[in-house]
Amino acid sequence: MKRHHAAAAAVTTLALGLALLAGEARLPALLGAAIATGTGLASLVAFGHFDRRAARPLQATLAVFAVVFLLRLVLVGAGVAVVARAGASAIAFVVAFFVPYFVLSALEGAYLHSLRRTGTLA
Repeated sequence: MKRHHAAAAAVTTLALGLALLAGEARLPALLGAAIATGTGLASLVAFGHFDRRAARPLQATLAVFAVVFLLRLVLVGAGVAVVARAGASAIAFVVAFFVPYFVLSALEGAYLHSLRRTGTLA
């Protein structure tokens, strides 16, 4: 699990750092990157938290995966509404959200896959 956290922390640092360099689109880029990385980190922390207590760690992790995915849907909708209301760049928000989201989703999937292979916590 530690390698998944380290990789997620690196993705978070890179995504937020690049969002800060977005010039005029800085605020929507920061909002998108913050939503993606915040929920990604939260899901990895929740995986570890609930897996230790679960009799069936794979099922607990899949439940966390589903809940965080639904949370992301709500937060992305709210983020798009905020960006649209502010008249800011929706493109910057979308790019800053989806690029780290796909990378962090791959890390979450790798964690799930490691549970399936080992049957224990990664």
